[in-house]
Amino acid sequence: MISKSLQVIERAKAEGRKILVFTEVFEILKHYGIPVAETHIARSVDEAIEYAKRIGFPVVLKIVSPDIVHKFDVGGVVIGIQSEEELVKAYESILENIKVKAPKARIWGIAVQEMVTKGHEVFIGGMEDSVFGPVVLFGLGGIFVEVLRDISFRLAPITKNEALEMITELKGATILKGYRGGEEVNLEVLADVIARCSQMISDLEHYIKELDLNPVKTYADKCKVVDARAVLT
Repeated sequence: MISKSLQVIERAKAEGRKILVFTEVFEILKHYGIPVAETHIARSVDEAIEYAKRIGFPVVLKIVSPDIVHKFDVGGVVIGIQSEEELVKAYESILENIKVKAPKARIWGIAVQEMVTKGHEVFIGGMEDSVFGPVVLFGLGGIFVEVLRDISFRLAPITKNEALEMITELKGATILKGYRGGEEVNLEVLADVIARCSQMISDLEHYIKELDLNPVKTYADKCKVVDARAVLT
Protein backbone atom coordinates (compact mmCIF):
# COMPACT_ATOMS: atom_id res chain seq x y z
CA MET A 1 0.00 0.00 0.00
CA ILE A 2 2.64 2.48 1.07
CA SER A 3 5.05 1.91 -1.81
CA LYS A 4 2.34 2.23 -4.46
CA SER A 5 0.97 5.35 -2.77
CA LEU A 6 4.42 6.90 -2.64
CA GLN A 7 4.77 6.44 -6.40
CA VAL A 8 1.79 8.77 -6.88
CA ILE A 9 3.19 11.30 -4.42
CA GLU A 10 6.74 11.24 -5.78
CA ARG A 11 5.43 11.73 -9.31
CA ALA A 12 3.67 14.92 -8.18
CA LYS A 13 6.71 16.15 -6.26
CA ALA A 14 8.92 15.56 -9.28
CA GLU A 15 6.67 17.99 -11.14
CA GLY A 16 7.03 20.54 -8.35
CA ARG A 17 3.43 20.13 -7.20
CA LYS A 18 2.15 20.43 -3.62
CA ILE A 19 -1.44 19.39 -4.31
CA LEU A 20 -2.74 16.08 -5.63
CA VAL A 21 -5.72 16.23 -7.99
CA PHE A 22 -8.73 14.17 -6.97
CA THR A 23 -7.98 11.34 -9.39
CA GLU A 24 -4.52 10.94 -7.84
CA VAL A 25 -6.03 10.85 -4.35
CA PHE A 26 -8.52 8.25 -5.59
CA GLU A 27 -5.59 6.13 -6.74
CA ILE A 28 -4.11 6.18 -3.24
CA LEU A 29 -7.48 5.54 -1.59
CA LYS A 30 -7.94 2.42 -3.69
CA HIS A 31 -4.62 1.06 -2.41
CA TYR A 32 -6.13 1.24 1.09
CA GLY A 33 -9.39 -0.42 0.10
CA ILE A 34 -11.39 2.80 0.41
CA PRO A 35 -14.32 2.86 -2.05
CA VAL A 36 -14.54 5.75 -4.52
CA ALA A 37 -17.08 6.74 -7.15
CA GLU A 38 -16.27 5.11 -10.48
CA THR A 39 -14.20 7.64 -12.40
CA HIS A 40 -12.34 7.59 -15.72
CA ILE A 41 -10.24 10.33 -17.33
CA ALA A 42 -11.27 11.08 -20.92
CA ARG A 43 -8.93 12.90 -23.27
CA SER A 44 -11.49 13.35 -26.02
CA VAL A 45 -15.24 13.69 -26.25
CA ASP A 46 -15.44 10.27 -27.90
CA GLU A 47 -13.62 8.72 -24.95
CA ALA A 48 -15.98 10.52 -22.58
CA ILE A 49 -18.98 9.04 -24.39
CA GLU A 50 -17.52 5.53 -24.17
CA TYR A 51 -16.83 5.88 -20.45
CA ALA A 52 -20.33 7.25 -19.86
CA LYS A 53 -21.83 4.25 -21.63
CA ARG A 54 -19.72 1.94 -19.50
CA ILE A 55 -20.76 3.66 -16.26
CA GLY A 56 -24.36 4.32 -17.29
CA PHE A 57 -26.17 7.66 -17.36
CA PRO A 58 -26.56 9.95 -15.49
CA VAL A 59 -22.91 10.95 -15.10
CA VAL A 60 -20.82 13.88 -13.93
CA LEU A 61 -17.99 15.60 -15.82
CA LYS A 62 -15.10 17.20 -13.91
CA ILE A 63 -12.03 19.00 -15.18
CA VAL A 64 -8.75 17.28 -14.29
CA SER A 65 -5.92 19.78 -13.94
CA PRO A 66 -2.99 20.12 -11.53
CA ASP A 67 -3.50 23.89 -11.69
CA ILE A 68 -7.19 23.96 -10.70
CA VAL A 69 -8.09 23.26 -7.08
CA HIS A 70 -11.65 24.61 -6.98
CA LYS A 71 -13.28 23.03 -10.01
CA PHE A 72 -16.73 24.58 -9.52
CA ASP A 73 -15.32 28.11 -9.38
CA VAL A 74 -14.06 27.91 -12.97
CA GLY A 75 -17.07 26.11 -14.41
CA GLY A 76 -15.20 22.82 -14.45
CA VAL A 77 -18.02 20.58 -13.24
CA VAL A 78 -21.32 19.56 -14.82
CA ILE A 79 -23.61 17.16 -12.96
CA GLY A 80 -26.67 15.14 -13.90
CA ILE A 81 -25.79 14.50 -17.55
CA GLN A 82 -28.52 12.27 -18.93
CA SER A 83 -27.53 11.56 -22.55
CA GLU A 84 -24.74 11.58 -25.13
CA GLU A 85 -26.03 14.87 -26.51
CA GLU A 86 -25.91 16.51 -23.08
CA LEU A 87 -22.45 15.06 -22.50
CA VAL A 88 -21.03 16.57 -25.70
CA LYS A 89 -22.41 20.00 -24.75
CA ALA A 90 -21.09 19.70 -21.19
CA TYR A 91 -17.64 18.57 -22.37
CA GLU A 92 -17.32 21.52 -24.74
CA SER A 93 -18.71 23.93 -22.13
CA ILE A 94 -16.10 22.90 -19.56
CA LEU A 95 -13.24 23.40 -22.01
CA GLU A 96 -14.57 26.84 -22.99
CA ASN A 97 -14.95 27.83 -19.33
CA ILE A 98 -11.36 26.86 -18.60
CA LYS A 99 -10.08 28.84 -21.58
CA VAL A 100 -11.74 31.94 -20.15
CA LYS A 101 -11.31 31.50 -16.39
CA ALA A 102 -8.04 29.54 -16.19
CA PRO A 103 -6.33 29.98 -19.55
CA LYS A 104 -2.89 28.90 -18.31
CA ALA A 105 -4.10 25.73 -16.60
CA ARG A 106 -2.70 22.44 -17.80
CA ILE A 107 -5.53 20.11 -18.73
CA TRP A 108 -4.98 16.39 -18.22
CA GLY A 109 -8.46 15.52 -19.40
CA ILE A 110 -12.05 15.52 -18.23
CA ALA A 111 -13.16 12.94 -15.70
CA VAL A 112 -16.35 11.01 -16.32
CA GLN A 113 -17.80 9.99 -12.96
CA GLU A 114 -20.85 8.06 -11.91
CA MET A 115 -23.62 10.27 -10.54
CA VAL A 116 -23.79 9.35 -6.86
CA THR A 117 -27.21 10.44 -5.63
CA LYS A 118 -29.23 10.34 -2.41
CA GLY A 119 -27.59 9.01 0.74
CA HIS A 120 -26.10 11.17 3.49
CA GLU A 121 -23.07 13.39 2.93
CA VAL A 122 -20.19 13.24 5.38
CA PHE A 123 -16.58 14.27 5.23
CA ILE A 124 -13.42 12.52 6.35
CA GLY A 125 -10.24 14.49 6.74
CA GLY A 126 -6.72 14.29 7.99
CA MET A 127 -3.95 16.62 9.00
CA GLU A 128 -0.43 16.56 10.36
CA ASP A 129 -0.48 18.32 13.73
CA SER A 130 2.86 19.88 14.65
CA VAL A 131 2.54 18.65 18.25
CA PHE A 132 0.48 15.45 18.18
CA GLY A 133 1.25 14.08 14.73
CA PRO A 134 -1.31 12.60 12.30
CA VAL A 135 -4.97 13.30 13.13
CA VAL A 136 -8.13 11.93 11.50
CA LEU A 137 -11.29 14.09 11.35
CA PHE A 138 -14.93 13.19 10.75
CA GLY A 139 -18.13 15.18 10.44
CA LEU A 140 -21.48 15.45 8.72
CA GLY A 141 -21.80 17.59 5.61
CA GLY A 142 -23.57 20.90 5.07
CA ILE A 143 -24.59 23.06 8.01
CA PHE A 144 -23.22 20.62 10.59
CA VAL A 145 -19.61 21.26 9.65
CA GLU A 146 -19.91 24.74 8.11
CA VAL A 147 -21.99 26.39 10.83
CA LEU A 148 -22.14 24.14 13.88
CA ARG A 149 -18.56 22.84 13.58
CA ASP A 150 -19.82 19.41 14.61
CA ILE A 151 -16.56 17.50 14.16
CA SER A 152 -14.84 14.64 15.96
CA PHE A 153 -11.15 13.80 15.76
CA ARG A 154 -8.60 11.25 16.96
CA LEU A 155 -4.89 10.66 16.71
CA ALA A 156 -4.25 8.29 13.81
CA PRO A 157 -4.30 5.40 13.30
CA ILE A 158 -7.49 4.23 15.00
CA THR A 159 -9.43 0.99 15.20
CA LYS A 160 -12.88 0.40 13.76
CA ASN A 161 -14.38 0.62 17.26
CA GLU A 162 -12.72 3.98 17.83
CA ALA A 163 -14.11 5.14 14.49
CA LEU A 164 -17.60 4.13 15.65
CA GLU A 165 -17.09 6.30 18.73
CA MET A 166 -16.14 9.21 16.48
CA ILE A 167 -19.41 8.82 14.59
CA THR A 168 -21.74 8.43 17.56
CA GLU A 169 -20.30 11.35 19.55
CA LEU A 170 -21.40 13.87 16.92
CA LYS A 171 -24.43 16.00 17.79
CA GLY A 172 -25.95 15.17 14.41
CA ALA A 173 -25.29 11.43 14.62
CA THR A 174 -29.02 10.65 14.88
CA ILE A 175 -29.40 11.70 11.23
CA LEU A 176 -27.22 8.76 10.22
CA LYS A 177 -29.48 6.43 12.21
CA GLY A 178 -32.57 7.13 10.11
CA TYR A 179 -33.96 10.21 11.86
CA ARG A 180 -37.59 10.93 10.88
CA GLY A 181 -37.76 8.22 8.28
CA GLY A 182 -34.49 9.06 6.55
CA GLU A 183 -32.18 6.38 5.21
CA GLU A 184 -30.23 4.63 7.94
CA VAL A 185 -26.49 4.46 7.34
CA ASN A 186 -24.49 1.29 7.92
CA LEU A 187 -22.25 2.64 10.66
CA GLU A 188 -20.01 -0.44 10.58
CA VAL A 189 -19.17 0.18 6.93
CA LEU A 190 -18.61 3.89 7.54
CA ALA A 191 -16.40 3.18 10.56
CA ASP A 192 -14.30 0.80 8.48
CA VAL A 193 -13.71 3.55 5.89
CA ILE A 194 -12.73 6.05 8.60
CA ALA A 195 -10.32 3.53 10.14
CA ARG A 196 -8.75 2.82 6.75
CA CYS A 197 -8.34 6.55 6.14
CA SER A 198 -6.67 6.92 9.53
CA GLN A 199 -4.18 4.20 8.60
CA MET A 200 -3.44 5.95 5.33
CA ILE A 201 -2.93 9.27 7.13
CA SER A 202 -0.59 7.60 9.62
CA ASP A 203 1.40 5.73 6.97
CA LEU A 204 1.87 8.86 4.86
CA GLU A 205 2.28 11.41 7.66
CA HIS A 206 5.63 12.61 6.30
CA TYR A 207 4.20 13.10 2.82
CA ILE A 208 0.59 14.32 3.18
CA LYS A 209 -0.04 17.45 5.27
CA GLU A 210 -3.79 17.72 4.69
CA LEU A 211 -6.41 15.30 3.37
CA ASP A 212 -9.99 16.24 2.53
CA LEU A 213 -12.50 13.62 1.37
CA ASN A 214 -15.64 15.64 0.75
CA PRO A 215 -18.26 14.63 0.05
CA VAL A 216 -18.35 10.99 1.08
CA LYS A 217 -21.78 9.52 0.33
CA THR A 218 -23.08 7.03 2.88
CA TYR A 219 -25.87 4.48 2.50
CA ALA A 220 -27.45 1.48 4.19
CA ASP A 221 -24.93 -0.86 2.57
CA LYS A 222 -21.95 1.17 1.34
CA CYS A 223 -19.90 4.38 1.28
CA LYS A 224 -18.31 6.14 -1.68
CA VAL A 225 -15.83 9.00 -1.83
CA VAL A 226 -17.04 11.45 -4.48
CA ASP A 227 -14.33 14.12 -4.36
CA ALA A 228 -10.96 14.50 -2.67
CA ARG A 229 -7.95 16.73 -2.23
CA ALA A 230 -4.54 16.26 -0.63
CA VAL A 231 -1.84 18.80 0.22
CA LEU A 232 1.70 17.47 0.30
CA THR A 233 4.41 18.37 2.80
